[in-house]
Amino acid sequence: MCSITCSNKVSLIATRIVTYQVKQQHWALHEIADKLQLQLRGDQQHTITGIGTLLDANSEQIAFLANPGYRKQLATTRAGAVILSEQDAQSYDGNCLISSFPYVSYASLADWFAPDVPPPSIHPSANIDASAQLEQGVAIGANSVIGPGCRLGRNVRVAAGCVLESNCSVANDSIVMANVWIGPNTRIGQRARIHPGAVLGSDGFGLAWNQDHWKKVPQLGGLLIGDDCEIGANTTIDRGSIGDTVLHQDVRLDNQIQIAHNVEIGAHTAIAACTGIAGSTKIGAYCLIGGACGIGGHLQIGDRITLTGMSMVTHSLHEPGNYGSAIPAAPEKIWHRNIARLRQLDKLWCKLKRIDK
Repeated sequence: MCSITCSNKVSLIATRIVTYQVKQQHWALHEIADKLQLQLRGDQQHTITGIGTLLDANSEQIAFLANPGYRKQLATTRAGAVILSEQDAQSYDGNCLISSFPYVSYASLADWFAPDVPPPSIHPSANIDASAQLEQGVAIGANSVIGPGCRLGRNVRVAAGCVLESNCSVANDSIVMANVWIGPNTRIGQRARIHPGAVLGSDGFGLAWNQDHWKKVPQLGGLLIGDDCEIGANTTIDRGSIGDTVLHQDVRLDNQIQIAHNVEIGAHTAIAACTGIAGSTKIGAYCLIGGACGIGGHLQIGDRITLTGMSMVTHSLHEPGNYGSAIPAAPEKIWHRNIARLRQLDKLWCKLKRIDK
């Protein structure tokens, strides 16, 4: 393994030579079609310089249609081209790229127009322990701290103000954005993306009631985050009390999520903002969890389960499908009427039982 320790950090900064290529910003439609392997209908030479919405795009921008709710905007869009499904393309006369999954194709195209990543460097104010190992292409921002025994893989980027405590590892091509704290013995896989303010591997909420006061339970486990995971801004993930908290491959977490100690989340599961998951719950693969859900502790959530936003889960769910418990918003008069009837539900039930007898 080719690695760099803190002892030669100064020479690394002085001698590193980086090849830095500015992204191309002008694309002919036939180039886009070839690279994305999409069918093109229309002017092959038409030039695209950016991306816009169906409503706001100009003739040099490309748009996409993935949500049927925006289909009516096709008739008035000024976009130079649109990424469409085959069905939607039948009713559109302009330049279009036909895709089985328009949103996925848009995501691939958006990478081309994303801001350029600056060349790797290590800021002079970074505090890197002498025992830390940094592979080639690592970038570390101002005032970041890399603790003893840490290992940063190839092309890892740690932005300003981050703290990596002892024995952390971040694998190749991962990005740790500004002001992230990573606790001891946390392991992060390849191509992970950690957004600003995240706290990874903090103490779990372990307390034991000792007659008349709480006694803290030491949290002895770690945190394991798999390849291709994304952790949203200000999300908190506790390390295990005994054993590890585990996020498997390609887990996607939104902002401001709380994951307690010893939770396990299966591969390809996505969780929206402000959800809280209590300790030792296991969530399966390919699950979709809406915003502001509350999931109790020591539960089992099976594979391919969807929870609608603001649902409360108090027992295990095993069968794939959609679940929900939140009451959707309604006009105020209807809401008050429904709540009044809900309060009478027990009396009505007792009355029905008496009639039945």
